[in-house]
Amino acid sequence: MLRLNAKRTTAFDYTQNKPSRSGRTTMTNFGLRLKKPTVSKNSWTLWDIAISPLPVPASWYAIPLRVVVGFGFFEHGYAKLARGWEHFAGILHAIGIPFADLLALATILIEVVGGILVFAGAFIPLAAVPMIIVLLVATFTVHIQYGFSSIKLQSFGTAGAHFGQPGYETDLLYIAAIIALCMGGAGPLSFDGYVNRRRAR
Repeated sequence: MLRLNAKRTTAFDYTQNKPSRSGRTTMTNFGLRLKKPTVSKNSWTLWDIAISPLPVPASWYAIPLRVVVGFGFFEHGYAKLARGWEHFAGILHAIGIPFADLLALATILIEVVGGILVFAGAFIPLAAVPMIIVLLVATFTVHIQYGFSSIKLQSFGTAGAHFGQPGYETDLLYIAAIIALCMGGAGPLSFDGYVNRRRAR
């Protein structure tokens, strides 16, 4: 029976005609020393692509967050103004929130001004505090009783899709995005970035 003589040995670098400094080992068959193949740093595999970030500056992560959060908050505040702030105050009064008129105006102001500030990347940590408070109040006074999911497709008929009451999922997503902006900064094309660059000179 033919037997293979396999043992671990130091890899031999034939290009340098000397043992490899990498110290790697390989299997030897019939006394033939084979160097373990290596992958060039310039070559990309599917695994590299799967675990690597996009080839853009890391600070650009803030751009889509600022656009979504800023526009979303501004749109909610503008919608309340378009319907009339008294209408929103009536909703707060029906929920049982005290000082409904004052809090309605404060909420609209926070949503409109906070949305503009986040979109422009201005005073992000300062704007984040009242914005997160508004989201937490909405979570615990309205949405938490309807569960987590914000999109609950119940049926579809001739009139279109019918959805159930929204949960607190969207509130948490907004909070997470705002906290991420506070932790990582407003990023490029922002007022905060411009001020920080001027101060660093």
